[in-house]
Amino acid sequence: MTASRLSVLLFVACLGWARGADAPRVDASTLTGKVMAGYQGWFNAEGDGAKRGYNHWTRGGAKPAPGNVRVDLWPDLAEFPAAERFPTDLVHADGTRAEVFSSFLRPTVGRHFAWMREHGIDGVFLQRFINSLSRGNSLAANNAVLENVRAGAREHGRVYALMYDLSSLAPGQADVLIADWKKLLRDTRLTSDPAYLRHRGKPLLALWGCGFKDDKPRPSLEDWRKLIAFFKDDPEGGGLALMLGVPSFWRTLTRDSVADPALHELLQLADVISPWTPGRYRTPEAAAAHAAAVWTPDLAWCRERGIDFLPVAFPGFSWHNMKPEAPLDAIPRLGGRFFWSQIAAAKQAGADMLYVAMFDEVDEATAIFKATNSPPVGPGDNVRFIGYEGLPSDHYLRLTGLAGRLFRGDATAEAEAARLLPPPGP
Repeated sequence: MTASRLSVLLFVACLGWARGADAPRVDASTLTGKVMAGYQGWFNAEGDGAKRGYNHWTRGGAKPAPGNVRVDLWPDLAEFPAAERFPTDLVHADGTRAEVFSSFLRPTVGRHFAWMREHGIDGVFLQRFINSLSRGNSLAANNAVLENVRAGAREHGRVYALMYDLSSLAPGQADVLIADWKKLLRDTRLTSDPAYLRHRGKPLLALWGCGFKDDKPRPSLEDWRKLIAFFKDDPEGGGLALMLGVPSFWRTLTRDSVADPALHELLQLADVISPWTPGRYRTPEAAAAHAAAVWTPDLAWCRERGIDFLPVAFPGFSWHNMKPEAPLDAIPRLGGRFFWSQIAAAKQAGADMLYVAMFDEVDEATAIFKATNSPPVGPGDNVRFIGYEGLPSDHYLRLTGLAGRLFRGDATAEAEAARLLPPPGP
């Protein structure tokens, strides 16, 4: 990174800190009544200082160009200064060069938190991918983004909690995660941060990937038992409240869940259970049916055992550029009707908290942050993206903020959301 670019970034950051000094703070004492978004924070660009190339924008980190892009939604960078924009070899319809951002830059992450504050979004679960912590540049980038999130949350009065994704943690490797957490606590005193989310009087940590049935190398249930015991009972674990990310059909031990009844024994040790639903339904009607048939009895099971229930809502789904055999816009957003149908269904089922997947994931086009309706264009099938169907770039930020009001009992939120949503099609 050049000295001139660095000085600009520091200047922008200082302006942001000054503006956010009097930010009204979100209550960090409980997850109840909150709508939290997942935050990937995994985007890089050549020249951002992370030495990871265009990580997650393209295959292999090369400069984005026709044929190598792996995202289906393009960010809206209208509010970004030149110091936070990175060039690609793609162009928009008007001939201007398409650009991307980097999560490694603190002002960029701070801007995301400013959007959360502006739209009343409570905060994020920051993803930490266990399979990337053994690589030097990747670990450094993860740690830098964590510090960026901490600064953004403090500056804009939001909350955050860490979410470990254990999808690729090999069986018998629980100590890898434990070692990372111990080092984080030593180096950062993370859970003492006033912006760090607590629940039931304890710092909240999310562990995602418990009990899934697939061909990924996942921790065994015995590994999970070791992890849960460490984080809840070992003094070095921090005495935490735990949220476990589980399969959609964890209660019945069918479909995406392992069939082992020992899973239920483990889940009864959790403070919060959050079933993963992206891709499990594709229409507003199917979302409502899923909530009635699955979430409602899930929630009853949890309440009988004193466990909180955190359903997941997502705005749509598309990963054509990552998997060319998949159709573009596989799960249409329908102007937000699909997203809001899940929000309303979760509330109807009796949930008092919600997880939104995701804030910034343009890879699978589940992002709720500002995206453009004028993505790059190009010849053939090499440059294809979805947009926000002509709606304002903050459309999903607004809906997510209204979801928070709904879960906190604001009777006007649903009517306001209805005014933002297009009418159902024929």
